Amino acid sequence: METNKQNDDVELQNEDDHDYSKRGQWLRAAILGANDCLLSTASLMMGIGAVREDVKIMILTGAAGLVAGACSMAIGEFVSVYSQYDVEMAQLKRDQKKAMSNINITGNIDDRQLDVMREKLPNPLQAAAASAAAFSVGAGVPLLAASFIRNYRVRLGAVVAAVSVALVVFGAVGAVIGNSPPVRSTLRVLIGGWVAMGITFGLTKLIGSSGL
Repeated sequence: METNKQNDDVELQNEDDHDYSKRGQWLRAAILGANDCLLSTASLMMGIGAVREDVKIMILTGAAGLVAGACSMAIGEFVSVYSQYDVEMAQLKRDQKKAMSNINITGNIDDRQLDVMREKLPNPLQAAAASAAAFSVGAGVPLLAASFIRNYRVRLGAVVAAVSVALVVFGAVGAVIGNSPPVRSTLRVLIGGWVAMGITFGLTKLIGSSGL
């Protein structure tokens, strides 16, 4: 009993000592890509569905949104993260130079600390790939939901239902990986998705009914 308790204490301590911030680099890109994919692709399809009932037009709109969005997310994430990388690398070099200038005083350089700092630097290619892949995979949710349903109203409902389930999954997975409250995170993602789709559908319907 005492041995089991000690093992549990060790596991709990290891879990508490785990640096969840290390996951932030790829987790932020993946969750952003997945959510943006779902919302932008589904909103585009809902918007075109507000004024056109043809399933082909809806599918083509979603496919165009997938390609354009994946490329945009990848390039934008790469540029953004690379800028952050340059700033942090410059700071790291300044820290190394300062450590070298103080070697006569301290007697050594804290190489372990510098290695840890290097490991925490963002990876632009990893962020771009994660964002583009997540966007591409997520776009299949509304596309598949709409592809096999001919009835107009049922198709719109299927898109909303499929996207809602996907948003719940992405929100829950992101919360678990990032060790954040799952209910709050999931509701935030889900409600945000409903608002985005509702606004897009409503405004497009209003513009279409005005005869523009």
